[in-house]
Amino acid sequence: MRLTRRAVLHTGALALATPTLTALDGWVGLPGARAQGQKWRHGLSLFGDLKYPEGFKNFDYVNVRAPKAGAARMIAFGTFDNFNMVTGGVKGSLVGGIDQIYDTLMASALDEVSTEYGLLVEAVSHPDDHSSVTYRLRANAKWHDGKPVTVDDVIFSLDVFKKNHPQYAAYYRHVVKAEKTGERDVAFTFDGPGNRELPLIVGQLNVLPKHWWEGTDSSGRKRDVTATTLEIPLGCGAYRIKEFVPGRTIVYERVKDYWGKDLNVNIGRDNFDELRYEYFREPTAAIEAFKKGEIDWRSENSAKNWATAYDFPAVRDKRVLLEEFPINSLGVMQSFAFNIRRDKFKDPRVRRAFNFAFDFEEMNRQIFFGQYKRVASYFEGLELAARGLPQGAELAILEAVRDKVPPEVFTTPYANPVNGSPEAVRGNLREGVRLLREAGYEIRDRRLVNTKTGEPMAVEFLLSSPDSVRFVEPYKPNLERLGIAVTMRVVDDSQYENRLRQWDYDIITASWGQSLSPGNEQRGFWSTQAADVAGSRNLVGIKNPAVDALFDRLIFAKSREDLVAATKALDRVLLWNHYVVPQWTYGKVRSARWDRYSRPDPLPKYGFSGFPTVWWWDEAKAAKAGTRS
Repeated sequence: MRLTRRAVLHTGALALATPTLTALDGWVGLPGARAQGQKWRHGLSLFGDLKYPEGFKNFDYVNVRAPKAGAARMIAFGTFDNFNMVTGGVKGSLVGGIDQIYDTLMASALDEVSTEYGLLVEAVSHPDDHSSVTYRLRANAKWHDGKPVTVDDVIFSLDVFKKNHPQYAAYYRHVVKAEKTGERDVAFTFDGPGNRELPLIVGQLNVLPKHWWEGTDSSGRKRDVTATTLEIPLGCGAYRIKEFVPGRTIVYERVKDYWGKDLNVNIGRDNFDELRYEYFREPTAAIEAFKKGEIDWRSENSAKNWATAYDFPAVRDKRVLLEEFPINSLGVMQSFAFNIRRDKFKDPRVRRAFNFAFDFEEMNRQIFFGQYKRVASYFEGLELAARGLPQGAELAILEAVRDKVPPEVFTTPYANPVNGSPEAVRGNLREGVRLLREAGYEIRDRRLVNTKTGEPMAVEFLLSSPDSVRFVEPYKPNLERLGIAVTMRVVDDSQYENRLRQWDYDIITASWGQSLSPGNEQRGFWSTQAADVAGSRNLVGIKNPAVDALFDRLIFAKSREDLVAATKALDRVLLWNHYVVPQWTYGKVRSARWDRYSRPDPLPKYGFSGFPTVWWWDEAKAAKAGTRS
């Protein structure tokens, strides 16, 4: 499942994400459903029952009496020059948080796994074989200009995303037709039965206003949905853009007459009058702005900063609070990722040798203050991670691709090499030399050379931030001891995005967030088809028939047990192909905030910190914390 905004809340650094969803076994009939011969539902679940019945008042984890007031000022990194979500995957730098101005067909519950309830729609229906889905729009759903949200808007949105955005094209590839079947009914036909995810994958669609995009701007020019733009777009969500400075600041204001403010899925959320994101190019400036009170909330991604940067008066007198929140809904593979489209990385033994040279243990001690653990799964942090040897249903799945996968998949539990001492480093470098020799390399004049071509092994780490240099520099000496020439190149955000889209890199730092219920989005991450699509998330360039064969086992899983087994099988095959050198993870959101806010207690299990979505401005606390700068 894909990660989307309403399923995983903001962490304060534009970590906008959300898992995809799926269809429901049980259902609660809505009025008129039997007369129309359809089973209309108020919500959908991938497996199992819904927690919230038809007609529920609000989600349990919100404060229904939260005041609507105040502002939340947060940090974003990089820059932006585009407000058009359709081109966000291939052109320009999309502004963070732009999806807040739109509504999706369904909204996630943050205290359940893989469930959604009607947002733009009042009901949903699908046949037992999941070969299609029909959504019924709410009659009162409106754009910010007062015009109704229509079936034509929904069909238009699916069409432009599929045609122009590589990631959405892969995500919605099984949706072959969308058509109007009633005044407020839109039906989607799939390319086959049995894909339980598809009804709710469609339900995650951000709906765009067709009439606005096909109209003209203030200068009389016809708008182009395939181009970047800084014209403020029309939305229908809880927020709209109030003001902005290109590349520096974006401010969203709460829509006072938002059509959906009284819906059960919206009660108690979206409580701030303003959400403001200040863009920074590097972390030091962001921290200083936070210390001065120019920023209210900061999510800290640096172990060094968390250990050393928050000893200042406002922390000591409790006007600034430091708090960690567990991450229960997101798995991750963060890594040094190879571009295996390049010949020098095609042999998995070469890629594995890079892992033997990576001394994570010493790096963790020296620059991470011992805070991290090594990533050992593409689904790290979730029950979906492969452990030990394959057994039962997982083993049966892998047997079907036995001739296409490394033998270690069946014989050896995956584990990263362990360094951390001179003896361990020497032993692992010897193993790296052995692997490189088997792959056709040898040392000549202290340089690693391909014995067939005579070409020296040289690699460039492409970096998007100067801060990233500090964790490549400790890696470099061990690679050079293997005879590999190493360079680092730091480029700005625009250059970085363009080079990724053109596959113009050797090694990058890449991460893939994973939901509790993986599915169709895995094709966009690892499939042969996605490998050649510019802007796709198959950054590695994987073209592996065994990996391709395993997608259907996830997507067409009929139970949670089947899904877990299929995911573990995919994880194991990806790991033993050594497509990446796994990095590190923490498992919690580190946050620092000026004490101006309150929150529900407890927070929803699957919502990270929940800031700012279910938090609210607390006037009494703000008075004690002091006025803003």
